[in-house]
Amino acid sequence: MTTAGQLVRVGFVDGASALERLAALGEPGADLVPVLAQAADPDLALHGLLRLVEALDDDEAGSGGAMLRELATDGDAADRLVRVLGASQALAQHLARHPQQWRELKDPTLATTRPPAFAVRSGLMRAVGADPWAAVPIATLADAEAVDALRVEYRRVLLRLAARDLAHDVGLDDAAAEISDLAAGTLDAALAVARARVGETATCARLAVVAMGKCGGHELNYISDVDVIFVFEPAEGHDDAGDGGNGTALRAATQLASQLMQVCSDHTAEGTIWPVDANLRPEGSRGPLVRTLASHQGYYEKWAKTWEFQALLKARPVAGDMDLGQQYVQMIAPMVWSAAERDGFVGDVQAMRRRVLDNIPKDQAERQLKLGSGGLRDVEFAVQLLQLVHGRADTSLRGGATLSALAALTRGGYVGRRDGEALAQAYAFLRRLEHRIQLFALRRSHVVPEDEPSLRRLGRSLGLMSDPAAALEKEWRHHRREVRRLHEKLFYRPLLGAVAKLPGPDARLSLQAAEERLAALGYADPKAALRHLEALTSGVSRTSDIQRTLLPVLLEWFADAPDPDAGLWGFRRISESLGRTPWYLTMLRDEGQVAQRLATILGTSRYATDLLEREPRGVKMLGESLEPLSAEALLTEMSAVAGRHDDAEDAVRAVRAVRRRELLRIAAGELVEGTDIEVVGRGLTRLTDATLQATLDIAMEAVRAQRGLAEAPTRIAVVAMGRYGGFELSYGSDADVMFVHDPVEGAEAQVAASFAQAVIGEIRRLLALPATDPPLEVDADLRPEGKGGPMVRTLESYAAYYAKWSHVWEFQALLRADPVVGDEGVRARFIELIDPLRFPVDGLSDDDIVEVRRIKARVDDERLPRGADPHTHLKLGRGGLADVEWTVQLLQMRHAGRVEGLRTTQTLPALEAAVKADLITAEDAATLAEAWRLVSRVRNAVTLVRGKAADQLPRDARERAAVANVLGYAPGSTDGMLNDYLRATRRAHGVVERVFWDE
Repeated sequence: MTTAGQLVRVGFVDGASALERLAALGEPGADLVPVLAQAADPDLALHGLLRLVEALDDDEAGSGGAMLRELATDGDAADRLVRVLGASQALAQHLARHPQQWRELKDPTLATTRPPAFAVRSGLMRAVGADPWAAVPIATLADAEAVDALRVEYRRVLLRLAARDLAHDVGLDDAAAEISDLAAGTLDAALAVARARVGETATCARLAVVAMGKCGGHELNYISDVDVIFVFEPAEGHDDAGDGGNGTALRAATQLASQLMQVCSDHTAEGTIWPVDANLRPEGSRGPLVRTLASHQGYYEKWAKTWEFQALLKARPVAGDMDLGQQYVQMIAPMVWSAAERDGFVGDVQAMRRRVLDNIPKDQAERQLKLGSGGLRDVEFAVQLLQLVHGRADTSLRGGATLSALAALTRGGYVGRRDGEALAQAYAFLRRLEHRIQLFALRRSHVVPEDEPSLRRLGRSLGLMSDPAAALEKEWRHHRREVRRLHEKLFYRPLLGAVAKLPGPDARLSLQAAEERLAALGYADPKAALRHLEALTSGVSRTSDIQRTLLPVLLEWFADAPDPDAGLWGFRRISESLGRTPWYLTMLRDEGQVAQRLATILGTSRYATDLLEREPRGVKMLGESLEPLSAEALLTEMSAVAGRHDDAEDAVRAVRAVRRRELLRIAAGELVEGTDIEVVGRGLTRLTDATLQATLDIAMEAVRAQRGLAEAPTRIAVVAMGRYGGFELSYGSDADVMFVHDPVEGAEAQVAASFAQAVIGEIRRLLALPATDPPLEVDADLRPEGKGGPMVRTLESYAAYYAKWSHVWEFQALLRADPVVGDEGVRARFIELIDPLRFPVDGLSDDDIVEVRRIKARVDDERLPRGADPHTHLKLGRGGLADVEWTVQLLQMRHAGRVEGLRTTQTLPALEAAVKADLITAEDAATLAEAWRLVSRVRNAVTLVRGKAADQLPRDARERAAVANVLGYAPGSTDGMLNDYLRATRRAHGVVERVFWDE
């Protein structure tokens, strides 16, 4: 006697309930236990069986008891039925509505025979009362009856397929092809219903239904949108319709297509089938639903994007006028197979990849079977791209189905044999899992469930009977990793095979095929790229072996960067410097974040690449925090490294090496972590502070020793000016400074002045020495009397000059004066000296305001370089840095004497203080701040990309794209970046016109 415990051991979850239900089946129940134990969900199967028995008992044509007795003597039929009931709640409900269809599962041919496509189509046609052999089949059943009959027949065929799939493991290709045949027949039968609805007008047009996507590729899911394109031509005898030729035919074809879509998607008492999606047509949902051949051709020749040709790769006529559909496919084929030669191919391919990722809902990202990392789209995208690249010359690669195309790519040597086989296995598993997920409720879903019962059912349906939920999770994650790994290798490892002898039977592309693939992936100079690959992978050393492991991944990251060629070339140079260093390649291999950061930097920034080449060991830093260090930490380190050298030049070179490393840290942080522009400005300013302080200390000691002095005769301070004083340095900024000294008590003025001049000269000499770091230009041109004045003055000399000779522009320059380096006492006294000058209690006179505006107008007229675009010049352009900063500085000079918050050297804090003092509206201040931040970020990005400072937004498309990338815009969004820039600066210029010029 069977017990509840025994039932649990063979797979039931609720043994007690199962025991009661088995008893309700009577004597045959016990005999069915071994069969039920093989179901995906034995409890669900038993429940469905009871419902079917009840439905048969209520049906005049049969009885449940008779079915149970037949099942007891027909083990194959019992197995098929139970497996369907245990895996598909939707089909169980269908059988409860149409119980006699269980007999479909007694057909002995189910185990071995896939029904011919014509037979499936004929059955669907007859279901709606149409003659399958008629030239133009028209449904004869009443409309509602035909629609319901179509659904019932559709489910009948699907029931047979599901039984074959679950009980006899028919294979993914066969199952997907059979579903595709079923979809094609359904479209033809729906078109027959549509013709009946449209009536006599339907004869005016020939209409072809061309399947795209999975249906076109003969690899449809159980439940999926069916992507189609409608092609029409006027029927014979309707070319000269009275309303202008195609008018009548166009209306007829549009009505037919619309009605076909409605027949398939409407919900009735028998449910629905699936949506017919025509959004892949020219112009998408905004374009006409139907077009003639000539109209399609004109669109594809002039307007189509690369992604549209990728979609057309699987196009196949499936319903309606098949001759017309075939003409369409023949017309588009040459365009599909030359798509890789089109301008913008790489950008369009990257955009397609982004669309895949963007379509993943955040709450599904980790469970997405289709769109997630290592999902079905990774395989399909990779295979399709390889087909587009290599199928131009090799017609054997032009198959529609993913697995067939992958097999052809493997046979042709475009994919390594082992990789091709592993990828095919992973893809087949993922597709089978997708089928099982969808089969349960016959709903379109690509998300792997998280609940235990669902995972258990899915695992058992795939043959994982021992701890099925855990086994399924393990198997799924394994295949996801394999897909992701192989997705990377699929493009890139065969490229290595073209230039290096790889172990094993990996594919070896011809050099020409390798060049084509590199070009398609965005490399502008494929021949040079292959030379770099050869240099990196040749030989049998451990270094070459690790490079061959790393490069497939790195090449993909380079391809995602704005300049793949620069990325690969930079990697070669750094590897040649560090390749034999034990930690270098090991770190890249074992720490993925470091390798990805390195690839991003090398493929984006010449500035950071130059720093890495000068300091290759900076690669280590990419595994650390990239936040800028404090001035105190920097000065401590610089003083320590300088103290190890007796020679001043060697000491400053050591200081500059620390500066070089920290420039790399700040640049890398902005490139890979998007460090905020204010943080970057403060970091660069503190780095300059520490460098000048360390160099001042070295110079003071060197001059003192040279002159044989026991003590320095004067105290020296360095006053930061301009953007340096405002904590707003960029990568290309000079260090604008003034030098001030104060003789010690008892020192002769002439001796002190001579000593100060010598120290300042030594600082400038040491910082100008040839070295491997970017130069730190110390610019003292803002000092009193400019270039004609003394390089260094005493405090008293500054006070005398400002009292007698200075102009309003010099007081404006002092707004950003910040004594940051040198003797603290001198620095404090200098602040006391200049504060009353730059923050006058009574503000500016009307004449001074006029003078400030006059100087600004002169700067606008005379300083903009010839040929520069005033809309995109970062410093002097409309709404650029100068516009914003002059506006803020005028507010400061007019009101800082009474508004303490305006007494700052920094632009954004001054703006905030102006808002609090009601000197500018919050909206206007926000507009100025937004433009200032954006232009400052662009200025930094231009330097990072080009490797040198520039004040003009690049005109070169690749450089402009790289700037957009540094700013955080998605690839392909260069126009969006430019539009944002122009919008922000235009609005800022409007505020400047009101606040600076009018008030």
